Amino acid sequence: MLKISLSLFYPFLIVFGFIQKLDQPHTLKSKPASTISQEGPAEIKISNFAGPDLTPSPACLAVAPTGEVYVGVDMIGSLGKEPGKGSIVRLVDSNNDGKVDQHTTFAQVDDPRGIISVGDQLFVMHTTFSKETKKASGMDLVVFEDKNHDGIADGPSKPLIQGISNPNFLQSRGTDHATNGIRMGIDGWIYIAVGDFGFHDAVDRSGKKLTMLGGGIVRVRPDGTEMEVYTHGMRNIYDVAIDPYMNIFTRGNTNDGGGWNIRFSHQIQSGEYGYPVLFQHFTDEIIPALVDLGGGSGTGSLFLDEPTWPEKYNHFPLMADWGRSMLYVHRVTPDGPSFRQKDEEFIKLPQITDVDVDGSGRMYLSAWDGAGYSGNPDKGFIVRAVPANWTYKPFPDLKKASLNQLTDLLKSESAVARLYAQQELLTRSGKKTTEAIWKITANKSLPLFARVAGLYTYAQAAGEKGTADIVKLTQENDLREFALRALSDRKTRLTGVPTEPFLQGLKDPSVRVQTAAIVSLGRLGRPEAIPALLQIKVPDSFGAPEKNTEGPHATPNPAIIPAHLAVRALVSLHAVDACVKAISTENSTLALWTLRYLHDPKAVDGLINAYQQTKDKKIKNQILITLSRLYKKEAPYDGSWWWGTRPDSHGPYYKAITWEASPKIEKFLKEEWSKADAAGKQLYADLNSRHRMEITEFGGEDSVAANEVVKVDLDKIRNQKGQIGKTSIEDVMLAIAKIKGDPVVGKGLFARQGCVACHSIKKGETLKGPFMGQIGSIMNREQIAESILKPNASISQGFATVTITAKGDKTYTGFVSEETADKVVMRNIAGQVFTIKTSDIVSRKEMETSMMPSGLANALSYEEFASLVTFLSEQKK
Repeated sequence: MLKISLSLFYPFLIVFGFIQKLDQPHTLKSKPASTISQEGPAEIKISNFAGPDLTPSPACLAVAPTGEVYVGVDMIGSLGKEPGKGSIVRLVDSNNDGKVDQHTTFAQVDDPRGIISVGDQLFVMHTTFSKETKKASGMDLVVFEDKNHDGIADGPSKPLIQGISNPNFLQSRGTDHATNGIRMGIDGWIYIAVGDFGFHDAVDRSGKKLTMLGGGIVRVRPDGTEMEVYTHGMRNIYDVAIDPYMNIFTRGNTNDGGGWNIRFSHQIQSGEYGYPVLFQHFTDEIIPALVDLGGGSGTGSLFLDEPTWPEKYNHFPLMADWGRSMLYVHRVTPDGPSFRQKDEEFIKLPQITDVDVDGSGRMYLSAWDGAGYSGNPDKGFIVRAVPANWTYKPFPDLKKASLNQLTDLLKSESAVARLYAQQELLTRSGKKTTEAIWKITANKSLPLFARVAGLYTYAQAAGEKGTADIVKLTQENDLREFALRALSDRKTRLTGVPTEPFLQGLKDPSVRVQTAAIVSLGRLGRPEAIPALLQIKVPDSFGAPEKNTEGPHATPNPAIIPAHLAVRALVSLHAVDACVKAISTENSTLALWTLRYLHDPKAVDGLINAYQQTKDKKIKNQILITLSRLYKKEAPYDGSWWWGTRPDSHGPYYKAITWEASPKIEKFLKEEWSKADAAGKQLYADLNSRHRMEITEFGGEDSVAANEVVKVDLDKIRNQKGQIGKTSIEDVMLAIAKIKGDPVVGKGLFARQGCVACHSIKKGETLKGPFMGQIGSIMNREQIAESILKPNASISQGFATVTITAKGDKTYTGFVSEETADKVVMRNIAGQVFTIKTSDIVSRKEMETSMMPSGLANALSYEEFASLVTFLSEQKK
């Protein structure tokens, strides 16, 4: 999510004037941005393409295969709340010299967050506003058309999905943890990166409704039907990168200082990634990320697969990081059903927001460039990047292309060419077209990427008539994984799909084929698959982290993936009876793992009966763990609440409630507890704490937040006048740019100047205000200095001052340091801690000023201030 500044507000006339000047086509050279700066490898040529006069505050972009660049201009920003300040700007480099020479305002939309250009259509994800109240009403995925190709949408957009973000928090916070980037895969689905606002009752064009608590990936067909959750449990992802074989990668987003960090993940269909309730203390139940990268803010993503690019950077996911002002290459290598990765800096761009590439290999990148929390008409730009030896080669006009030309493009080494050739082929129905596509799919002499593109194109074009052909491909080693996925890809097209190829896939030597079969069996929804799924082995490494320790949520664990996916499939099949029957067998571990999520009275009865029947102490303890986990469940999500930027991550539920079988579970557990000796009773205390059952007799409850106070006289500090207090900010910035400073001295000043009152440095310290242990990964020295000198200009998200009015006419002002469904923990400027019951809160308001007082560095010399800034800049945990 874009981390932008709350203090930058601009007159309406400036913004209005900017929008009006783009209402019709123009031909001109964009003015260069004076602050444009970028760095990249010597073999990559980076040039300025468009400046802030055309693309201020660019939140996202997309490039047509023929090179037209569509930029989502967002003059609202991530925390702004006023409509009428956004647009999609279309940029054209008609003479291919690397600079824009034609531009139009394609459409007016607020808070654009994702764009895809396909033929005459432009898909856009954006925030919607009520015409009556002028307040945010949700987020929609829409499609515009431009059939006359004049660079201006032919009319209003058509909604494909409506309400795919939470309007309550769009209104109160802005579009900061909302729904973001969109990408199309070679399977023809549009994949949507959903931030952890989640959504309630999103509606697609078929009328299907969907609710998701938290973040993850949702996908939908281009006609707005078949909407479904693809993965779940991400914090605040901004985009996805999709490779030619439908492997999906994303880079999580954090700027709230909670220590969640950036995590790079391989997203496997149906997978649970655990944020916020499982990823720390229940890591045995999640698919972990591939790496924890420290602080930052993940934004746009792209899987680069273009023959014009050097092999060193090609065939890898590229991930933009706004906080680090860097586009990264993640060098992924296969590792069983997943990958290992090695990240590497690629192109440096100030507050990079997005990246895309066209059919001739021209890459375009957008930079926010300090445009602030609410946008800035004078900040933001677009650059073009191409290999040093690159030469322009026009992309063909697909509408005029013959069938043979399109099928040749479907075999191209260019992922862009393959995708757009596919989309054009799908507009040309008929036997001749499907036969031509099938020839590519069946041609064993072609590269695998071409055959996979052919397979997914054929599956879309032929529909259920192609099922028998695709079943034949499950007999081929090379295509088996992809054929299984294609057969189960559309739940609306499962008639005639046999179960047997998937059951055979479970026994395949390739673990990738096994995982494809597991996911597919969950999608097919056939109970006859349950016995086979229950036989999936759980690795010996399966086990919960030790009490009060954080599990390995960012350490690759490919061995757990088949079992994890089998559990997800069994849950989708509601395999209660079979799982209960499997207790005390060789499949007991997987069965009990599955039963943790099956809140069914039959599951409870079966578990209690199995406990009474077995004499195996280990099995008894596992049953007690499962029953205690089932004692509560997550409350149905109605969209009325959100866990905030600092959620309680204890788990296993966020807003836990009891259900119809809870009394039976409680009665049974109490009876067994009463029979236990002192050592046995400790197990119940641990389960009570771990699963937050709140059964008083068991003990083991979490302790309340410590009421520690760091006594610092901040007024005394800020009233002192040294060099900093007597000098303009501009002169201070010039001075510290030349003074390195001593980080050891800076560490002492961090305590002496009162920073410790509201900031912690080390993991494990009580979380207060913004965590400074990774600030050097999020801000450079200049940004850190500005945030100290002008605290209101750079409020970290999640650390704006909050004022809460509670029952009894009580008022609390401070940082929210922890939040659960039942309580809010706050810390004021003096370091005092207050715990407020959610039920006692009358009103809650986020202020637009920082709680950090200005002038805390006034008494310092240039050398001292530089030392403090240097110390903070080195905090990159």
